[in-house]
This record gives sequence, structure tokens and C-alpha cells, in this order.
Amino acid sequence: MSRNFEAVIGLEVHAQLKTKSKIFCADSTQFDAGDNENTSPVSVGMPGTLPALNERVVEQAIKAGLALNCHIRPVSIFARKNYFYPDLPKGYQISQYDKPICENGSVEFKLQGKAHQIRIERAHLEEDAGKSTHFGDYTLLNYNRAGIPLLEIVSGPDLRSPAEAAEYAKALRQILRYLDVCDGNLEEGSLRCDCNISVRLRGETKLGTKVEIKNINSFRFIEKSLEYEIERQIEAVERGEKIIQETRLWDPDKNKTFSMRTKEDAQDYRYFPDPDLLPVIVTKEALEKFKKEIPELPLARSRRFTEELGLSENDADAIVSEREIADYFESASRMCGNFKATANWIMTEVLRELNESKLSIIQSRITAENLGALIKLIDAGTISGKIAKTIFSEMWTSEDSPEKIIKTKGLVQISDSSAIEKLIDEVLAANTSQVAEFRSGKTKLFGFFVGAAMKASKGQANPDLVNEILQKKLKGGL
Repeated sequence: MSRNFEAVIGLEVHAQLKTKSKIFCADSTQFDAGDNENTSPVSVGMPGTLPALNERVVEQAIKAGLALNCHIRPVSIFARKNYFYPDLPKGYQISQYDKPICENGSVEFKLQGKAHQIRIERAHLEEDAGKSTHFGDYTLLNYNRAGIPLLEIVSGPDLRSPAEAAEYAKALRQILRYLDVCDGNLEEGSLRCDCNISVRLRGETKLGTKVEIKNINSFRFIEKSLEYEIERQIEAVERGEKIIQETRLWDPDKNKTFSMRTKEDAQDYRYFPDPDLLPVIVTKEALEKFKKEIPELPLARSRRFTEELGLSENDADAIVSEREIADYFESASRMCGNFKATANWIMTEVLRELNESKLSIIQSRITAENLGALIKLIDAGTISGKIAKTIFSEMWTSEDSPEKIIKTKGLVQISDSSAIEKLIDEVLAANTSQVAEFRSGKTKLFGFFVGAAMKASKGQANPDLVNEILQKKLKGGL
């Protein structure tokens, strides 16, 4: 932060919960439906219609709250948040206000190897609004999104830098995806963020005037928009201007924020309990059931991989980045017992092929069991690392097991010392001048002989034995 100012940042992350139907009616949540296809009298706010709460939405919200270390309210209330906007058909949004389902939690994550912990003030349920698309003098309204279930996760004003804010948002996405309650698809708007930002002189405790940057759907844009807004506010304060509480939008093409509207306060929304919805009651028995369904979360899993399996911190963090990758790693490493080699193969060969083919790990053409079997064959000395890469490529194309490929292609490693010795004799006999040069002191030629021997064996000779026998032969020992 420049010029003795510090930023105070809080994020409101809107996560679309992973349900097949909307929060208060049976309309589909399918993203790629035609305009206004996923609508009904309830979701477009027709007079006389009544909401009916989707139980699955409540279950997913509770699981998310538990994973975010929140207190789960035994009784929470839905409220009406009143404001006018063309894509809000009822003229109000059903949300939660003073009695949210989740509150007082925290998220821990790492940034540049250092642990950070950010408070979660609340995580409440609400319905999404529709979508307006503006075309000069007219606007098109699509109500497919109206009524989509959202969990709004509100952090405390604990973040102090754009990089920290982006990393916090990434940690939230990772946790929600581990729970399988949100797909975290930023491009489709399944996860989007409002950034609240103010600046103050270092050492001050009073918060400055807060400005909100609305609807950011990229971690990079979170960082970029905050960087711009911090600088804009500092310059305004230095000029003696008063910061206005307002909502701004981020323009990624111009790399700047611009004013959208003055920011409303809670009283402007005229919250009151929704008379059509009963309180949400969470029993102790239900809470215990959901606690048992929470999987091992990324940070804990990464720590276990480093402390118990001996992976480096960087390798562990990369492996746990997605739950499916971590599951794949565990299945493959159980098969072969070599944790570090499994991590290396996944991060280099498997992820490279997946990226090139634009596939996810669950679509991998090489199963975790087959990868583990391949590593086990290397460790047993049945095949060399070089042969393994040839087999890996064949596995990716054919989807066959490594054992079947070895059998059909004849790719077993040659570990018979007499066979290798015979092969090396032929190599040395064909390169007598190089042998003389080596023995006269040009020891760098050793690599030439290794390469020639491996080529003669079509890469199947045991490289350790090749090195050992060559050393003896060239020094006149055999």
C-alpha cells in the first residue's frame, strides 16, 4: 500500500448452490436453456403464487456453513428485501437478514507460504434475480436465473491487499467444490463476488467510507479492480475529496471502475420477515448427520500429504487443488505405494495430457489403478523410466493396462547382465576410435556410449546395469 495508507477489504461471495431446481419452485436450474425457458408463475412473481422451500438448498447451505467453521442457527428466517429493478419480477428479493442460517465462521488459506485466517460474518440463503441485457434504447429480460438458489458468504473487513482477497476467494471456491455444493463455474456466474473497499491512514482504527465493486466473476479481476479502486480512493483523499458510498462496476477493457449508483443502506431495503415462508428449523440430529458428511477439506488434506506421505508443500497443494485430482492421487498411490512418484507422474504427464485434450481428471483415459500399476512396474525394475513413458503414451491412446501393452509390444526391460554385456561389446567394437579417445582421457564420451547402448537395446536395457557394465568395460575390467 502506498503513501502510508492501508486498504480495508471485505468480500461478499455469491455461490450458486448445485441443485436441479430453484430455491422456491420446481423450475430447472439448467444453465444453457433458451431465454425464459426455465420459468413459471412462481419465479416470475405472478400474483397469488406462493414459494415452497427446496429442502436440498438448506442441506447444502448447512454443509457449506460447517466447512466454513460457522455456527448454524437452530432457527433462521427468510425476509423480503425490497427494491425495484426490472429483472426482479416481484419487486422484492427473498433473502435472509437478521437471522441467517450460518454465522461467525472463518476460512484459513495460504498466500506465499504464509497462513491467513479471515472471519466469515455470515452466510445466508437467497434467490437470484433475472438478467438484463441492454441494447441502446431497449433492454431484454431473461428470467431463467430468477429464483436460482444462492449462498451469500460475507467476510469480515479483514483483508488488506488485492492478492489476499483473490486468494481468499479461491479458497472459498475450492472448499465449495470439495463439498460438491457449487460447481464454481466463474464464466457461467455460478460464483461471483462483490468487493467492499475503503482506505485509511495506517494506525487509524476508524473505517473509511466503503465503496462496493459489483459482480466480479474472475479472480484476476478481483485483484485488478481492487488495485485500481485503492489507488483511486487514495488519490481522492489526498486531494481533500470526500469518498462517496456507492456501487461501482469494473470495466476490464479500460482497467478501471465506474459509478453505477449510490449505495443503499439496510433501512433502504425495508426488510421484514416473509409471511409466506415458515422459519427454517435445524435439529441437533440433522446437524450431526451433516457433520459426518463433510469430506476432508483441502488444507487438512494438504497437511496430511506432507506430514504422513512425505510430499513437499508445493506438491501437496497442487495435488489437492481439486478434490478429484486428490482422489485420483490417493487411488494410484495406494496401488503402487510410491507417493512421490505418483505425484510427479500426475503433475507432469497426466495433467499435461488432460490439458491438451481439454479433459477433467475424471475423464482421464488412464485410470488411477493403471497409473499405479505402471509406477509399480518401474519400481520393480520390470521396465525403465524411458520405457514407462512410451507405455504411458500407449495407455493414453488405447486405454489398456500397462501389463497388456508390455505383453503385446514386448517392452519388458532387459535386466540380464550377460545379454547387456553382449550388447555393449557390440557397441564398443563398432566404435573403437571413441573407445581409444575415452581411455586417453576424454571421459565426457561416456554419455555417447550409454546412448549408443540404449539405442541398440531399443531403450529396453536396464540403465543402471548399462552404466555399471560400461564403466568396467571402458576401464578394461571386463
